[in-house]
Amino acid sequence: MEATTTTILGELEEYLRQKALTITQFAKRSQLHSGTLSNILHGYRPIAMQQLDRITQAMGQEEGFFYDLYIDNYIIGGSSDGRRIGPLLLRCADLNKLDSMQRIARHILDNLMYAPLLFDIAEEMLTAGKMKAAAMIYEIVAEAERYQHSERLALCQFRLFTISLSDDQDRNLWAANRFEPFVERLDEVDQLHALKELANTYRSLQRWDKVDEFASTMGHKARIQYDLKYHSDLKSAESGKLPIRPLFFYIAYSDLLRGNVCDELGDYEGALGYKDAYADLSWVREQGDAVEHWKNLFHEWSKANIYITKLLSGDTTVLESYVAYIDKHRNELVIGLLYILRAANKNQLNIDRTLEFYQQEVEEILIELIKSRYSRNLAMDRQANLIYELAYYYLYKEEYTKGFDLLLKTIINFQHLNNERNVLECVTLFERFRNVANQEIQDQYQTQLLGGVCYEEKSSCTSNGF
Repeated sequence: MEATTTTILGELEEYLRQKALTITQFAKRSQLHSGTLSNILHGYRPIAMQQLDRITQAMGQEEGFFYDLYIDNYIIGGSSDGRRIGPLLLRCADLNKLDSMQRIARHILDNLMYAPLLFDIAEEMLTAGKMKAAAMIYEIVAEAERYQHSERLALCQFRLFTISLSDDQDRNLWAANRFEPFVERLDEVDQLHALKELANTYRSLQRWDKVDEFASTMGHKARIQYDLKYHSDLKSAESGKLPIRPLFFYIAYSDLLRGNVCDELGDYEGALGYKDAYADLSWVREQGDAVEHWKNLFHEWSKANIYITKLLSGDTTVLESYVAYIDKHRNELVIGLLYILRAANKNQLNIDRTLEFYQQEVEEILIELIKSRYSRNLAMDRQANLIYELAYYYLYKEEYTKGFDLLLKTIINFQHLNNERNVLECVTLFERFRNVANQEIQDQYQTQLLGGVCYEEKSSCTSNGF
Protein backbone atom coordinates (compact mmCIF):
# COMPACT_ATOMS: atom_id res chain seq x y z
CA MET A 1 0.00 0.00 0.00
CA GLU A 2 1.39 3.40 -0.96
CA ALA A 3 2.16 5.77 1.90
CA THR A 4 0.08 8.50 0.28
CA THR A 5 -3.04 6.31 0.30
CA THR A 6 -2.57 4.67 3.68
CA THR A 7 -5.53 5.11 6.02
CA ILE A 8 -6.29 4.00 9.53
CA LEU A 9 -9.35 2.17 8.24
CA GLY A 10 -7.22 0.35 5.66
CA GLU A 11 -4.73 -0.65 8.37
CA LEU A 12 -7.56 -1.91 10.56
CA GLU A 13 -9.18 -3.89 7.75
CA GLU A 14 -5.84 -5.51 6.89
CA TYR A 15 -5.31 -6.38 10.57
CA LEU A 16 -8.74 -8.03 10.79
CA ARG A 17 -8.02 -10.01 7.60
CA GLN A 18 -4.62 -11.21 8.79
CA LYS A 19 -5.91 -12.18 12.23
CA ALA A 20 -9.14 -13.63 10.83
CA LEU A 21 -11.19 -11.56 13.25
CA THR A 22 -14.78 -10.51 12.82
CA ILE A 23 -15.99 -7.02 13.66
CA THR A 24 -17.79 -8.43 16.70
CA GLN A 25 -14.65 -10.18 17.95
CA PHE A 26 -12.46 -7.09 17.52
CA ALA A 27 -15.15 -4.87 19.05
CA LYS A 28 -15.06 -6.99 22.17
CA ARG A 29 -11.24 -6.88 22.24
CA SER A 30 -11.19 -3.08 21.83
CA GLN A 31 -14.13 -2.51 24.20
CA LEU A 32 -16.16 -0.78 21.47
CA HIS A 33 -19.76 -1.40 20.50
CA SER A 34 -19.85 -3.60 17.39
CA GLY A 35 -22.30 -1.24 15.68
CA THR A 36 -20.02 1.71 16.34
CA LEU A 37 -17.01 -0.19 14.99
CA SER A 38 -18.96 -1.22 11.89
CA ASN A 39 -19.98 2.38 11.18
CA ILE A 40 -16.34 3.47 11.57
CA LEU A 41 -15.09 0.78 9.19
CA HIS A 42 -17.69 1.66 6.58
CA GLY A 43 -16.84 5.36 6.80
CA TYR A 44 -20.22 6.38 8.20
CA ARG A 45 -18.66 8.12 11.19
CA PRO A 46 -15.18 9.45 12.00
CA ILE A 47 -13.03 7.90 14.70
CA ALA A 48 -13.04 9.72 18.04
CA MET A 49 -9.76 9.98 19.96
CA GLN A 50 -10.84 7.61 22.73
CA GLN A 51 -11.93 5.08 20.10
CA LEU A 52 -8.62 5.42 18.24
CA ASP A 53 -6.66 4.76 21.43
CA ARG A 54 -8.71 1.61 22.12
CA ILE A 55 -8.27 0.37 18.54
CA THR A 56 -4.50 1.03 18.71
CA GLN A 57 -4.18 -0.88 21.97
CA ALA A 58 -6.29 -3.80 20.66
CA MET A 59 -4.00 -4.04 17.61
CA GLY A 60 -0.98 -4.31 19.91
CA GLN A 61 0.58 -1.01 18.87
CA GLU A 62 2.16 1.60 21.15
CA GLU A 63 0.18 4.65 22.25
CA GLY A 64 -0.07 7.29 19.55
CA PHE A 65 1.03 4.91 16.80
CA PHE A 66 -1.70 6.09 14.42
CA TYR A 67 -1.72 9.79 15.34
CA ASP A 68 0.15 10.97 12.26
CA LEU A 69 -2.20 8.97 10.06
CA TYR A 70 -5.13 10.39 11.99
CA ILE A 71 -3.86 13.90 11.26
CA ASP A 72 -3.58 13.03 7.55
CA ASN A 73 -6.96 11.31 7.37
CA TYR A 74 -9.16 13.48 9.56
CA ILE A 75 -7.46 16.88 10.00
CA ILE A 76 -5.52 17.68 6.84
CA GLY A 77 -7.57 15.37 4.59
CA GLY A 78 -10.87 16.07 6.30
CA SER A 79 -12.65 18.86 8.14
CA SER A 80 -10.84 20.68 10.95
CA ASP A 81 -13.40 19.83 13.61
CA GLY A 82 -12.56 21.37 16.97
CA ARG A 83 -14.14 18.40 18.73
CA ARG A 84 -11.34 16.24 17.30
CA ILE A 85 -8.54 18.82 17.30
CA GLY A 86 -8.63 19.59 21.03
CA PRO A 87 -8.48 16.00 22.30
CA LEU A 88 -5.86 15.09 19.68
CA LEU A 89 -3.57 17.97 20.66
CA LEU A 90 -3.91 17.14 24.34
CA ARG A 91 -3.11 13.47 23.73
CA CYS A 92 -0.09 14.47 21.61
CA ALA A 93 1.06 16.63 24.51
CA ASP A 94 0.65 13.67 26.89
CA LEU A 95 2.89 11.57 24.64
CA ASN A 96 5.33 14.42 23.87
CA LYS A 97 4.57 14.16 20.15
CA LEU A 98 5.49 17.78 19.51
CA ASP A 99 6.05 17.39 15.77
CA SER A 100 2.53 16.07 15.37
CA MET A 101 1.18 18.97 17.41
CA GLN A 102 3.02 21.43 15.21
CA ARG A 103 1.54 19.91 12.03
CA ILE A 104 -1.99 20.23 13.40
CA ALA A 105 -1.62 23.76 14.72
CA ARG A 106 0.05 25.17 11.62
CA HIS A 107 -2.52 23.55 9.35
CA ILE A 108 -5.61 24.82 11.11
CA LEU A 109 -4.19 28.31 11.70
CA ASP A 110 -4.43 28.97 8.00
CA ASN A 111 -7.83 30.07 9.30
CA LEU A 112 -7.41 32.53 12.21
CA MET A 113 -10.84 31.60 13.58
CA TYR A 114 -9.05 28.67 15.25
CA ALA A 115 -6.69 30.96 17.21
CA PRO A 116 -8.98 31.17 20.30
CA LEU A 117 -9.35 27.37 20.36
CA LEU A 118 -5.60 26.82 20.17
CA PHE A 119 -4.92 29.45 22.82
CA ASP A 120 -7.39 27.77 25.21
CA ILE A 121 -5.75 24.39 24.56
CA ALA A 122 -2.34 25.90 25.32
CA GLU A 123 -3.74 27.30 28.58
CA GLU A 124 -4.97 23.81 29.50
CA MET A 125 -1.54 22.34 28.74
CA LEU A 126 0.14 25.03 30.85
CA THR A 127 -2.15 24.27 33.79
CA ALA A 128 -1.30 20.58 33.42
CA GLY A 129 2.43 21.38 33.55
CA LYS A 130 3.14 20.47 29.92
CA MET A 131 5.41 23.46 29.36
CA LYS A 132 7.08 22.48 26.08
CA ALA A 133 3.79 21.60 24.44
CA ALA A 134 2.13 24.79 25.68
CA ALA A 135 5.05 26.94 24.53
CA MET A 136 4.88 25.44 21.04
CA ILE A 137 1.18 26.30 20.70
CA TYR A 138 1.64 29.81 22.14
CA GLU A 139 4.48 30.39 19.67
CA ILE A 140 2.38 29.28 16.69
CA VAL A 141 -0.63 31.37 17.76
CA ALA A 142 1.61 34.41 18.32
CA GLU A 143 3.19 33.96 14.90
CA ALA A 144 -0.24 33.72 13.22
CA GLU A 145 -1.49 36.83 15.03
CA ARG A 146 1.67 38.93 14.79
CA TYR A 147 -0.11 41.59 12.73
CA GLN A 148 -3.33 41.59 14.78
CA HIS A 149 -2.12 43.64 17.79
CA SER A 150 -4.56 41.63 19.92
CA GLU A 151 -4.65 41.03 23.64
CA ARG A 152 -4.38 37.30 22.90
CA LEU A 153 -1.06 37.95 21.11
CA ALA A 154 0.19 39.80 24.20
CA LEU A 155 -0.94 36.95 26.47
CA CYS A 156 0.89 34.42 24.27
CA GLN A 157 4.06 36.50 24.57
CA PHE A 158 3.59 36.76 28.34
CA ARG A 159 3.18 33.00 28.68
CA LEU A 160 6.26 32.41 26.51
CA PHE A 161 8.23 34.82 28.68
CA THR A 162 7.35 33.11 31.96
CA ILE A 163 7.83 29.59 30.52
CA SER A 164 11.29 30.46 29.19
CA LEU A 165 12.73 31.75 32.48
CA SER A 166 15.55 29.51 33.63
CA ASP A 167 19.02 29.55 35.18
CA ASP A 168 20.48 30.91 31.93
CA GLN A 169 20.74 34.65 32.50
CA ASP A 170 21.47 35.50 28.87
CA ARG A 171 18.34 33.61 27.87
CA ASN A 172 16.36 35.44 30.56
CA LEU A 173 17.56 38.81 29.26
CA TRP A 174 16.54 37.84 25.72
CA ALA A 175 13.10 36.70 26.94
CA ALA A 176 12.51 39.90 28.91
CA ASN A 177 13.54 42.11 25.99
CA ARG A 178 11.28 40.16 23.65
CA PHE A 179 8.25 40.49 25.93
CA GLU A 180 8.61 44.15 26.95
CA PRO A 181 6.82 45.68 23.93
CA PHE A 182 3.70 43.60 24.62
CA VAL A 183 3.06 44.61 28.25
CA GLU A 184 0.82 47.57 27.40
CA ARG A 185 -1.38 45.37 25.20
CA LEU A 186 -2.43 43.24 28.18
CA ASP A 187 -5.53 44.21 30.12
CA GLU A 188 -4.95 46.33 33.22
CA VAL A 189 -5.12 43.41 35.64
CA ASP A 190 -2.67 41.18 33.73
CA GLN A 191 -0.30 44.13 33.33
CA LEU A 192 0.34 44.19 37.07
CA HIS A 193 1.47 40.57 37.17
CA ALA A 194 3.51 40.99 34.00
CA LEU A 195 5.30 44.07 35.35
CA LYS A 196 6.10 42.19 38.56
CA GLU A 197 7.61 39.30 36.60
CA LEU A 198 9.67 41.65 34.43
CA ALA A 199 10.95 43.55 37.48
CA ASN A 200 11.90 40.29 39.23
CA THR A 201 13.71 39.05 36.13
CA TYR A 202 15.71 42.25 35.80
CA ARG A 203 16.49 42.11 39.52
CA SER A 204 18.08 38.69 39.04
CA LEU A 205 20.05 40.23 36.15
CA GLN A 206 21.09 43.17 38.38
CA ARG A 207 19.68 45.62 35.85
CA TRP A 208 18.66 48.14 38.48
CA ASP A 209 17.53 50.79 36.00
CA LYS A 210 15.04 48.32 34.54
CA VAL A 211 13.92 47.12 37.97
CA ASP A 212 13.15 50.69 38.98
CA GLU A 213 11.37 51.40 35.68
CA PHE A 214 9.00 48.44 35.89
CA ALA A 215 8.50 48.63 39.66
CA SER A 216 7.58 52.30 39.31
CA THR A 217 5.15 51.59 36.46
CA MET A 218 3.58 48.71 38.40
CA GLY A 219 3.08 50.88 41.50
CA HIS A 220 1.61 53.73 39.45
CA LYS A 221 -0.89 51.49 37.65
CA ALA A 222 -1.83 49.66 40.85
CA ARG A 223 -2.51 52.94 42.68
CA ILE A 224 -4.81 54.10 39.86
CA GLN A 225 -6.73 50.82 40.02
CA TYR A 226 -6.89 51.03 43.82
CA ASP A 227 -8.30 54.56 43.70
CA LEU A 228 -10.92 53.53 41.14
CA LYS A 229 -11.96 50.57 43.22
CA TYR A 230 -12.00 51.99 46.74
CA HIS A 231 -12.55 55.75 46.50
CA SER A 232 -16.28 56.35 46.23
CA ASP A 233 -15.91 59.57 44.22
CA LEU A 234 -13.85 57.73 41.57
CA LYS A 235 -15.46 54.30 41.68
CA SER A 236 -16.01 52.69 38.26
CA ALA A 237 -17.82 49.61 37.13
CA GLU A 238 -16.27 46.36 38.33
CA SER A 239 -14.34 44.60 35.56
CA GLY A 240 -14.99 41.18 37.09
CA LYS A 241 -11.38 40.07 36.62
CA LEU A 242 -9.25 39.93 39.74
CA PRO A 243 -5.45 40.11 39.94
CA ILE A 244 -3.54 37.01 41.01
CA ARG A 245 -2.73 38.69 44.33
CA PRO A 246 -4.60 41.33 46.35
CA LEU A 247 -4.43 44.70 44.62
CA PHE A 248 -2.51 46.38 47.45
CA PHE A 249 0.27 43.79 46.99
CA TYR A 250 1.42 45.44 43.76
CA ILE A 251 1.68 48.85 45.44
CA ALA A 252 3.64 47.51 48.39
CA TYR A 253 5.81 45.29 46.19
CA SER A 254 6.66 48.28 44.03
CA ASP A 255 7.98 50.05 47.14
CA LEU A 256 9.89 46.91 48.17
CA LEU A 257 11.62 46.64 44.79
CA ARG A 258 12.43 50.34 44.62
CA GLY A 259 13.91 50.15 48.12
CA ASN A 260 16.04 47.24 46.90
CA VAL A 261 17.24 49.39 43.98
CA CYS A 262 18.20 52.22 46.36
CA ASP A 263 20.23 49.76 48.45
CA GLU A 264 22.12 48.57 45.38
CA LEU A 265 22.84 52.14 44.26
CA GLY A 266 23.94 53.28 47.73
CA ASP A 267 20.96 55.59 48.33
CA TYR A 268 20.28 54.39 51.87
CA GLU A 269 18.08 57.32 52.87
CA GLY A 270 15.85 56.67 49.86
CA ALA A 271 15.81 52.95 50.66
CA LEU A 272 14.57 53.57 54.20
CA GLY A 273 11.80 55.80 52.82
CA TYR A 274 10.45 53.01 50.61
CA LYS A 275 10.78 50.44 53.39
CA ASP A 276 8.88 52.62 55.82
CA ALA A 277 6.15 52.93 53.16
CA TYR A 278 5.42 49.20 52.91
CA ALA A 279 5.88 48.71 56.65
CA ASP A 280 2.74 50.81 57.20
CA LEU A 281 -0.21 49.20 55.41
CA SER A 282 -2.92 50.71 57.57
CA TRP A 283 -4.46 52.23 54.43
CA VAL A 284 -5.33 48.82 52.94
CA ARG A 285 -9.10 48.43 52.46
CA GLU A 286 -9.11 44.82 51.29
CA GLN A 287 -10.01 42.00 53.65
CA GLY A 288 -9.59 38.24 53.83
CA ASP A 289 -7.03 35.58 54.64
CA ALA A 290 -4.88 36.29 51.57
CA VAL A 291 -4.77 39.99 52.45
CA GLU A 292 -3.67 39.27 56.02
CA HIS A 293 -1.08 36.78 54.75
CA TRP A 294 0.58 39.37 52.50
CA LYS A 295 0.28 42.19 55.03
CA ASN A 296 2.12 40.06 57.59
CA LEU A 297 4.81 39.17 55.07
CA PHE A 298 5.40 42.79 54.09
CA HIS A 299 5.64 43.69 57.76
CA GLU A 300 8.32 41.02 58.27
CA TRP A 301 10.13 41.97 55.07
CA SER A 302 10.24 45.62 56.11
CA LYS A 303 11.93 44.72 59.40
CA ALA A 304 14.51 42.54 57.69
CA ASN A 305 15.16 45.02 54.88
CA ILE A 306 15.57 47.96 57.26
CA TYR A 307 18.29 45.94 59.02
CA ILE A 308 19.91 45.35 55.61
CA THR A 309 19.89 49.03 54.68
CA LYS A 310 21.41 50.05 57.99
CA LEU A 311 24.09 47.36 57.70
CA LEU A 312 25.00 48.43 54.17
CA SER A 313 25.22 52.05 55.31
CA GLY A 314 27.82 51.01 57.91
CA ASP A 315 25.60 50.86 61.01
CA THR A 316 27.10 47.82 62.74
CA THR A 317 24.87 48.22 65.81
CA VAL A 318 22.10 46.26 64.04
CA LEU A 319 24.24 43.23 63.12
CA GLU A 320 23.41 41.24 66.24
CA SER A 321 19.70 42.02 65.88
CA TYR A 322 19.70 41.00 62.23
CA VAL A 323 21.49 37.72 62.96
CA ALA A 324 18.86 37.00 65.62
CA TYR A 325 16.15 37.81 63.03
CA ILE A 326 17.43 35.42 60.35
CA ASP A 327 17.98 32.75 63.00
CA LYS A 328 14.21 32.84 63.62
CA HIS A 329 13.39 33.11 59.89
CA ARG A 330 15.50 30.40 58.28
CA ASN A 331 13.86 30.94 54.90
CA GLU A 332 15.69 34.30 54.92
CA LEU A 333 19.07 32.68 55.59
CA VAL A 334 20.56 32.94 52.09
CA ILE A 335 19.58 36.54 51.49
CA GLY A 336 20.49 37.42 55.09
CA LEU A 337 23.99 36.01 54.90
CA LEU A 338 24.46 37.56 51.46
CA TYR A 339 23.77 41.07 52.75
CA ILE A 340 25.76 40.53 55.95
CA LEU A 341 28.73 39.59 53.78
CA ARG A 342 28.20 42.53 51.43
CA ALA A 343 28.08 44.89 54.39
CA ALA A 344 31.20 43.29 55.86
CA ASN A 345 33.10 43.56 52.57
CA LYS A 346 31.97 47.14 51.99
CA ASN A 347 32.76 48.35 55.49
CA GLN A 348 35.67 46.04 56.41
CA LEU A 349 33.74 44.32 59.20
CA ASN A 350 34.89 41.15 60.94
CA ILE A 351 31.99 38.65 60.92
CA ASP A 352 33.94 35.49 61.74
CA ARG A 353 31.66 34.71 64.68
CA THR A 354 28.56 34.90 62.48
CA LEU A 355 30.13 32.68 59.81
CA GLU A 356 31.25 30.17 62.41
CA PHE A 357 27.71 30.08 63.80
CA TYR A 358 26.28 29.31 60.33
CA GLN A 359 29.13 27.11 59.08
CA GLN A 360 26.98 24.00 58.56
CA GLU A 361 24.25 25.97 56.77
CA VAL A 362 26.71 27.63 54.40
CA GLU A 363 28.30 24.27 53.57
CA GLU A 364 24.84 22.90 52.77
CA ILE A 365 24.09 25.92 50.56
CA LEU A 366 27.35 25.35 48.69
CA ILE A 367 26.62 21.65 48.15
CA GLU A 368 23.09 22.37 46.92
CA LEU A 369 24.34 25.03 44.55
CA ILE A 370 27.04 22.79 43.11
CA LYS A 371 24.44 20.08 42.49
CA SER A 372 22.25 22.68 40.77
CA ARG A 373 19.18 21.75 42.79
CA TYR A 374 17.73 25.25 42.73
CA SER A 375 15.94 25.81 39.44
CA ARG A 376 14.46 29.25 40.07
CA ASN A 377 16.89 31.76 38.58
CA LEU A 378 16.64 34.36 41.33
CA ALA A 379 17.26 31.86 44.15
CA MET A 380 20.23 30.30 42.41
CA ASP A 381 21.63 33.72 41.54
CA ARG A 382 21.46 34.77 45.18
CA GLN A 383 23.32 31.68 46.31
CA ALA A 384 26.01 32.16 43.68
CA ASN A 385 26.44 35.75 44.84
CA LEU A 386 26.64 34.55 48.44
CA ILE A 387 29.58 32.27 47.61
CA TYR A 388 31.27 35.12 45.69
CA GLU A 389 30.96 37.47 48.69
CA LEU A 390 32.33 34.72 50.92
CA ALA A 391 35.33 34.28 48.60
CA TYR A 392 35.85 38.07 48.62
CA TYR A 393 35.70 38.14 52.43
CA TYR A 394 38.34 35.44 52.92
CA LEU A 395 40.70 36.76 50.25
CA TYR A 396 40.76 40.20 51.85
CA LYS A 397 41.29 38.55 55.24
CA GLU A 398 44.32 36.84 53.66
CA GLU A 399 42.82 33.38 54.19
CA TYR A 400 43.81 32.52 50.65
CA THR A 401 43.15 28.77 50.60
CA LYS A 402 39.49 29.24 51.53
CA GLY A 403 39.14 32.31 49.36
CA PHE A 404 40.52 30.80 46.15
CA ASP A 405 38.66 27.52 46.65
CA LEU A 406 35.36 29.43 46.91
CA LEU A 407 36.22 31.79 44.06
CA LEU A 408 36.86 28.90 41.65
CA LYS A 409 33.52 27.39 42.65
CA THR A 410 31.88 30.76 42.11
CA ILE A 411 33.24 31.01 38.57
CA ILE A 412 31.67 27.62 37.83
CA ASN A 413 28.38 28.76 39.35
CA PHE A 414 28.18 31.93 37.26
CA GLN A 415 29.21 30.06 34.11
CA HIS A 416 26.34 27.65 34.75
CA LEU A 417 24.02 30.65 35.08
CA ASN A 418 25.53 32.11 31.88
CA ASN A 419 26.11 35.30 33.85
CA GLU A 420 29.04 36.88 32.04
CA ARG A 421 29.06 40.08 34.07
CA ASN A 422 29.51 38.20 37.34
CA VAL A 423 32.14 35.93 35.79
CA LEU A 424 34.03 39.12 34.93
CA GLU A 425 33.76 40.25 38.57
CA CYS A 426 35.28 36.93 39.61
CA VAL A 427 38.10 37.40 37.10
CA THR A 428 38.75 40.90 38.42
CA LEU A 429 38.91 39.59 41.99
CA PHE A 430 41.23 36.73 41.05
CA GLU A 431 43.60 39.02 39.17
CA ARG A 432 43.77 41.30 42.20
CA PHE A 433 45.15 38.36 44.22
CA ARG A 434 46.93 36.39 41.48
CA ASN A 435 50.36 37.12 42.97
CA VAL A 436 49.51 35.06 46.08
CA ALA A 437 47.91 32.15 44.19
CA ASN A 438 50.06 29.02 43.90
CA GLN A 439 50.60 27.35 40.53
CA GLU A 440 47.93 24.70 41.11
CA ILE A 441 45.29 27.36 41.78
CA GLN A 442 46.38 29.34 38.72
CA ASP A 443 46.19 26.22 36.54
CA GLN A 444 42.68 25.43 37.78
CA TYR A 445 41.65 29.01 37.14
CA GLN A 446 42.97 28.97 33.57
CA THR A 447 41.34 25.62 32.86
CA GLN A 448 38.01 26.86 34.15
CA LEU A 449 38.08 30.06 32.11
CA LEU A 450 39.00 28.14 28.95
CA GLY A 451 35.90 25.98 29.40
CA GLY A 452 37.76 22.74 29.89
CA VAL A 453 35.73 21.59 32.87
CA CYS A 454 32.11 20.47 32.90
CA TYR A 455 30.01 21.98 35.67
CA GLU A 456 28.53 18.69 36.81
CA GLU A 457 31.68 16.62 36.30
CA LYS A 458 34.29 18.77 38.05
CA SER A 459 35.49 16.34 40.69
CA SER A 460 37.02 19.04 42.84
CA CYS A 461 33.64 20.76 43.26
CA THR A 462 32.94 19.41 46.70
CA SER A 463 32.75 21.38 49.87
CA ASN A 464 35.96 21.53 51.87
CA GLY A 465 34.49 23.80 54.48
CA PHE A 466 34.43 27.57 54.17
